[in-house]
Amino acid sequence: MMTNLFSTFDPATSSNFSLNWMSVSLGILFLPSMFWLIPSRVSLMWIKITTTLHNEFKILLKINKMKGTTLIFISLFSLILFNNFLSLFPYVFSSTSHLVLTLTLALPLWLSFMIYGWINNTIHMLAHLVPQGTPPVLMPFMVCIETISNVIRPGTLAIRLTANMIAGHLLLTLLGNTGPSMSLIMLNLLVITQILLLILESAVAIIQSYVFSILSTLYSSEVV
Repeated sequence: MMTNLFSTFDPATSSNFSLNWMSVSLGILFLPSMFWLIPSRVSLMWIKITTTLHNEFKILLKINKMKGTTLIFISLFSLILFNNFLSLFPYVFSSTSHLVLTLTLALPLWLSFMIYGWINNTIHMLAHLVPQGTPPVLMPFMVCIETISNVIRPGTLAIRLTANMIAGHLLLTLLGNTGPSMSLIMLNLLVITQILLLILESAVAIIQSYVFSILSTLYSSEVV
């Protein structure tokens, strides 16, 4: 029985170690070696998706010398997408609904971009603090605003993903808990609504993983 509204997101399964976090690596069990060795429709579809992402990220990064740069962002997209979809199944822990995981993905990426940019392209990074055409009177204020907006980037990345996943899961949980007290007609409407919400959540899972990876790519392209 739920003690509060957010108890469905409780990661604690024991007093010593939370086994729920093992859901992040569940993909290893679902993707056997035969998936990679023998071409199938699923593997060909996934190759098509990753190729499309590679071409898009390559344009945003504007890097021709460093081959394979887009691999980290495609891997990031795959990890978030898989965990978002897994969390839609019953009794599977929603790892992307916790800031522990999303901040772990966003903060090291942003920090590495900033360290690389300020060490190798210091003048370029300073120029980003003052947009072109800013009046001299407003320059100190623009530097403060740009600095704050730059610092909160990993937080906005993490909170955006977490909030979107929590909102959908809470709505599904709240509607599902009202089922036992409903009449037969209302119960049929509830089932249809839950199916529609599940389709919407599947779309949100794809969109949020794409948004997270594309914004990470855009942040990295600014430091080069």
